[in-house]
Amino acid sequence: MAVIDQESEPETGSTPAPGPRRRRRAGVAVVVSVLGELLITAGVILGLFVVYSLWWTNVVANREAERDGAEVREHWAQDGPGGAEREFDPGEGVGFLHVPSMGDEVLIKKGTSTKELNKGVAGYYTDPVDATPPWEGDGNFSLAAHRDGHGAKFHDIHKIEKGDPIVVETEDTWYVYKVYEILPKTSKYNVEVLADVPKESGKKEKGKYITLTTCTPVLTSDYRYIVWGELVRAESVDERRTPPEELR
Repeated sequence: MAVIDQESEPETGSTPAPGPRRRRRAGVAVVVSVLGELLITAGVILGLFVVYSLWWTNVVANREAERDGAEVREHWAQDGPGGAEREFDPGEGVGFLHVPSMGDEVLIKKGTSTKELNKGVAGYYTDPVDATPPWEGDGNFSLAAHRDGHGAKFHDIHKIEKGDPIVVETEDTWYVYKVYEILPKTSKYNVEVLADVPKESGKKEKGKYITLTTCTPVLTSDYRYIVWGELVRAESVDERRTPPEELR
């Protein structure tokens, strides 16, 4: 009877070298692995950049704007009865913008450079046109602010509707405007919207107008969103700084 010897080891030979197809598969696997790691890294970096752009820059800008705004109000208080007069410096802040349908008050400063707007404020134009504040006579008080990041003060500009109030608060006067026209999208090179008489809004005669401008669509700077208002009245600021009825 034949017996199988289970303790005997089979003969072994040399391991054959992998073929070309197997080598190609191994190479592809390495490339895919490296590419995957790079994509994950890029995603993390992009995510951190978004957090920085849309959150942290808001935190920094809002802190600076709150500090500057508090200094402006402190100076106003010092200029009151018995206070020391000071030289007017529009770089410190000329007043505050109040738009109930858009949110909290916004400090207004001179200039629309990136350096200024990144401080979480609304800047009034000095280039390519000179804005005309209401205390200087007829004209267009044109303002700009960021839609996203750096305070995002005009982020909710799309919530403004015709008939809504826009109020500019200065040391001694409340300027109350009423929104009469909105242009949701126009070229960022369209300077006509900033004209003293903004004819594109339908106006043909001199008056006291206000224009709010910011980027659109959200998260881009391809176009501009425009809101126009016209001065309804001006009220003197009382000792208690009682706001006009539109802000109560």
